[in-house]
Amino acid sequence: MLRALIFDVDGTLAETEDLHRQAFNDAFAEMDLPWTWNAAFYADLLAVMGGKERLAHYVETHHSEDLATLRPRLAEIHDRKTRIYGDLVAGGRLGLRPGIARLVAEARAGGVRLAVASTTSRPNVEALLRMNFPHGDVPFDVIACGDEAARKKPAPDVFELALRRLGVEAAEAIAFEDSVAGIRSALDAGLPVVATRSRYTETHRLDGAFSALSDLGEPDAPHVLLSGIPWPGGVVTLAGLQAWQESREAGA
Repeated sequence: MLRALIFDVDGTLAETEDLHRQAFNDAFAEMDLPWTWNAAFYADLLAVMGGKERLAHYVETHHSEDLATLRPRLAEIHDRKTRIYGDLVAGGRLGLRPGIARLVAEARAGGVRLAVASTTSRPNVEALLRMNFPHGDVPFDVIACGDEAARKKPAPDVFELALRRLGVEAAEAIAFEDSVAGIRSALDAGLPVVATRSRYTETHRLDGAFSALSDLGEPDAPHVLLSGIPWPGGVVTLAGLQAWQESREAGA
């Protein structure tokens, strides 16, 4: 029985990564740091999971000569970036990816629980959810974030935390991811994965996902199947996920 859907955030719920990049650059400018991360450079930095860890890695590898001076400022830089990101999201700069709102509504109507499992910090997640699910109508039963897990993705910790808080077994849930590290994290937590390629994971091999897609699809805008099982009409639906789960259990 399918009891829960667990979603990554950055690149999965929404194309957040470039807004994160802009927020970092704005924070650098506000703090008189002569740094600018272009899209290609940020794509490489995304190999480091977590914004705080990404910033620390950048300083350690590109400004090691100033490490003693910069290290005490890292928390302030990241806090400034988080505030700017929240302001950008609140300004209507970020909507959900195709099919997300529809599938979330189907899950709620069908009694399937919903969770977030993300390496990003909780304020970033909450800003995105407030903007896209206004009036206090946030549909997620559980929000598990990177700061609450001992290890970031590709370790399974944040997905395992989401499962514990949901009170469901991995075999009763499906994860949604967009990256190699995220897929590895979900698989190692025992979760089957639907992968949707995002702007910053266009070059990723989405191996391990039982279905890899351009997005979840809408009835008037079907997705492109990249690999794995197809979906009727090019749209991932709750009914289709439940049918896949039933066939999986029957073959077990």
